[in-house]
Amino acid sequence: MATEIERKYLVKNDAWKDSVISESRIKQGYLANQPSMTVRVRVAKGTAFLTVKGSTEGISRAEFEYEIPVPDAEEMLKLNSDQPYIDKTRYKVKCGEHVWDLDVFEGDNSGLIMAEVELDSEDEGFEMPDWAGEEVSGDLRYYNANLINNPYRSW
Repeated sequence: MATEIERKYLVKNDAWKDSVISESRIKQGYLANQPSMTVRVRVAKGTAFLTVKGSTEGISRAEFEYEIPVPDAEEMLKLNSDQPYIDKTRYKVKCGEHVWDLDVFEGDNSGLIMAEVELDSEDEGFEMPDWAGEEVSGDLRYYNANLINNPYRSW
């Protein structure tokens, strides 16, 4: 089974901009959004993925991700047309031995900037960047699946 282990942090300043190695605009929506499982469709840089994630235990959860044709992804996103999309720009940012995913959200989540680092184990050490602020790994409000129905602007 594939396992995602990640820690999430709010971003407190723009010092990260000096370490960007790539960026991409992401559009994603959810076909299923339950506490026990989410099914996400994501389109970015001319590619698309279908991702199934299990419930989070600590900072780990089951994750299965499959590349799918972009036209199929666009059609799948239309299946749940009553829900808005997550619209964000993702920056890959190097810090120490890790590459962080830093997301700058748009639309109803505008103003939210969050970074996450994926780890090989829950106790793996990593260099904490000076631009990383409060850890929000366990705060359900910051899960992209929850930002759909409870956007950052409404807090």
